[in-house]
Amino acid sequence: MKKVPAFILCLLMLGACRSADPGLPIPPGEEEALFRGWIKKVASDGFGGRKPMGPYEKITTEYIVSQLDSLGIGPAFGQSYFQEVPVISTQTSFDGGGIAFKGANGSGVLRSPEDFVGWTSRPAGRVDIPAAQFVFCGFGIEAPEFGWHDLEGLDLRGKVILAMVNDPGFYDEGLFQGKDMTYYGRWTYKFEQAAKAGAAACLVIHERAAAGYGWNVCANHAGSNLALYDPESKNSGNLPLNGWIHEDGCRRLFECAGVDFDEALSAAQKPGFRPIELDLRGDIRMSVEHEVRTSNNVCGILRGSTYPDEAVVFSGHWDHLGIGTPDGSGDCIYNGAADNASGVAATLLCAAQAARLPRQPKRSLVFLFSTSEESGLFGSEQYCRNPAVPLENTLACINFESMAPEPLTRDVVVLGGGKGPLDDYIVKGAGRQGRYVTFDNDNSDGWFFRSDHFSFVKRGVPAVVIESGVDLVHPDRPNAYPFDVWYHKPSDEYRPDWDVEGSLAHVHLMFGVALELLDGK
Repeated sequence: MKKVPAFILCLLMLGACRSADPGLPIPPGEEEALFRGWIKKVASDGFGGRKPMGPYEKITTEYIVSQLDSLGIGPAFGQSYFQEVPVISTQTSFDGGGIAFKGANGSGVLRSPEDFVGWTSRPAGRVDIPAAQFVFCGFGIEAPEFGWHDLEGLDLRGKVILAMVNDPGFYDEGLFQGKDMTYYGRWTYKFEQAAKAGAAACLVIHERAAAGYGWNVCANHAGSNLALYDPESKNSGNLPLNGWIHEDGCRRLFECAGVDFDEALSAAQKPGFRPIELDLRGDIRMSVEHEVRTSNNVCGILRGSTYPDEAVVFSGHWDHLGIGTPDGSGDCIYNGAADNASGVAATLLCAAQAARLPRQPKRSLVFLFSTSEESGLFGSEQYCRNPAVPLENTLACINFESMAPEPLTRDVVVLGGGKGPLDDYIVKGAGRQGRYVTFDNDNSDGWFFRSDHFSFVKRGVPAVVIESGVDLVHPDRPNAYPFDVWYHKPSDEYRPDWDVEGSLAHVHLMFGVALELLDGK
C-alpha cells in the first residue's frame, strides 16, 4: 500500500455514511444538481435513445464534448475529442430458412430463429459450408491452469463446433472458480477459440440457467448483427459463422447422429472429456449484406504534472438502444437514463471535480465516453487497441455502469474483487466513508464481462465493478428502480424523485481511489 497524501485524505474524509464529501472541490448541492442535470439532459427525448450511427449520435457526442470543454478538460487525441470506431453491420438470411442435416439415425432441418441463430462479421456476400461436419467440443475451453483441454487432439479446421455455454464451475463448484464464472464461460471466448482452431463455425448451446437469460435474447441476433471492424484484416481472423443453437434443436442433431444428448453433456462437465465427432452432415448456406460505418468514442484528458504518460481511466458508455418497439403507453424512445446516462453523468462529475482540484495530479486522468457498449463493447475495445495513454501505463479503469438511482447503503458490493490490486484502495476508501466492502464472487450470469471495463481487464488493466448493497442507511427509502420493469425499456427515464445519495457516495469512493493512484509514488 502506498502512503496516502494528506490532501487526498482531506478530500476523502466523510462523516459516517454521508453521501456528500465536504472536502471535494464542488459543494454538495452544486454537485448533485450537476449530476441530476446531466442525467436528465442525456436521457431526454431530444437525444433519441442515443443509438450509435444514427441521427442522434452527433447530438449526443457533441453535447459531451461541449461539457468537457466547458469544464476545462482537453481533447485526448491531439486536437480532437473524437476517436473513430469502425463498425460492420451485416444482414443475413439462410437459404431455405435454416440448416438441413442428415445423420446415421435420420434427418431434419434447423429453423432460424426457432432452433438456431447465426451471423457473420466478415464483409462477404455469402457464407457457404456444404456438407459441414459437426463436432461437440464440450465447453470449447482450453484452460491449462485448470487442467482443461476440450479442443485437444482433434483437427477442427473447416468444421462446425458445438460448445456449451458457461464453464464447468457452474455445474461443479469444485471446478474452475465455482459459480464465479471465468471468461472461459463467455460465448465470445468460445467464438475466439473456434477461430484460432480454424473452425468454419461455432454454435453455442443455449441453456437458460447456464446462460443467465432466455432464448429470446439469443433470437435478437437473427437477421442482423454489428461487430467491430478492422479495415486492414477485413475481420479475416473472425469465424465465418457465429451463432447460438437452442437446446431442443441441438438435441435433435444428437438424436440423428445416434448420440445421447444428456449423456454427452454430462460427460463434458467432468475432467478428461474429449470431443465427439457427430455422425451427420449439414448444409449451411447463408447470404450476407454488409455495410461498414463509423461511430465515435468521445475522450478527454487532464494531463498529469509529473508523469503525463501514466493514467487512470474513467469510463461510461454514451450509447443506448435508440427508438424501437413502443411499450404499453405508446412510448418508443429507449431513453436509457440509468443505462447509461447515469454513467455519463458520473464520468462528467469526476471530470468536473478533477478540473477544480487545488493542484494538478502527478498522473493523467482520461475520461472515456465509449460507443456501442450495448452491441458488444466495441468502443472500449477500439480504445484499448488505440489508447490515449499506453495500457501498460494505465493504472486502472474505473467504469461507471448504471450509477443511478442508488440509495445509500453501509455496504459496498465489489464484483470482480477480492483478489486484485484495487481491493485495498476500495476497502480503505469505503472505511473513510463509514462503509464496508463485500466481495461478490457469484458471477454466474457473466455480468462482469458485459461492460466496458472488461476490455481493459483482459489486457491486464485492473478494474472492478461496484454496486450498492442491502444494508440501507435509510430503510424507509429503498431503491425505487424496478430493474426488471425499466431495464432496456422506454420506461428507463429520469425522474426527479430518484434517490442518488448512494450514487454520489459511489462516485466519491472511486474518485478517491483514482486520486490515491494518481499521486502515489
